Amino acid sequence: MDIFKGQNIIEFSERFNSDITCKEYLANIKWEEGFVCRKCNHTASQIRKDFSRTCNKCSDTESPTANTLFHKVKFGLQKAFYICFEMSTTTKSLSASYIAVRLSITEKTARLFMHKVRESMKSSEQNFMDGNVQVDEFVIGGKEEGKVGRSYDSKKKKAIIALQLTDHGRVKRIYSLKIDNFSSKELNKIFDKHIDKKAKVTTDLWKEYRPIAKLYNIKQIESNNGKNFKILHIMIHKIKSWLRATYSWVSEHNINRYLDEFCYRINRSQSKETIFNNLIVRMVKADNIYHSQIICS
Repeated sequence: MDIFKGQNIIEFSERFNSDITCKEYLANIKWEEGFVCRKCNHTASQIRKDFSRTCNKCSDTESPTANTLFHKVKFGLQKAFYICFEMSTTTKSLSASYIAVRLSITEKTARLFMHKVRESMKSSEQNFMDGNVQVDEFVIGGKEEGKVGRSYDSKKKKAIIALQLTDHGRVKRIYSLKIDNFSSKELNKIFDKHIDKKAKVTTDLWKEYRPIAKLYNIKQIESNNGKNFKILHIMIHKIKSWLRATYSWVSEHNINRYLDEFCYRINRSQSKETIFNNLIVRMVKADNIYHSQIICS
């Protein structure tokens, strides 16, 4: 299969100029290792004009979008591919309101699909950070009167970030996730999900990191107003600025999806040529997510 490479919007538009060309691309990914009937497990099939597969034994027909995050897309695959292209290749992504205007769809429909895309962007949690890792916690939201520092009763969204540095002090990988408070139990979530126990971890002097140091190699140093964690604080600032400038506000329910989106692009900044194809593969292989899981109850 000739995978799409690059970030050129003209080349993208020429390659995916209809829903059919998008279906063909999905079919090649979905059945790259061969067709297996979802009902009888038979491996022989007929290919239809829309690139669906019909089992030679039980006659069950499966579309390229079935059991993928493109299933039952209301506004067409071509527009769905465009959203995936923009969310993966642009530096700052786009808001649902902007997508709605550009593609002539409703803002709600755009937002729901974009959350599905973000769901496919989340980490597999299989490749742990090693080497030099820095960890810090932060808050997302405006200033609150009478609230300073790590206020447990603050209404701001709380998050933690882990950054792996190269030997030259540059960003290698980054992960961030929502936490409920700044206790050891909550801070430990990012260690369990993303950090190898052999990693050399540096944090500030916050006391709640001390219990975690019993299992991880943690060195605590003075933050010095962020000067001793310059790159880490730059990334925190970028996350906050991106959320504020692009979305204005994000819900507590979906904040992890936005953090996953930000980290996904940063972690693949050196492989932009294939980032769109990587995302489409993830969309095809991801577990389906229902609207009830996206919409705040």
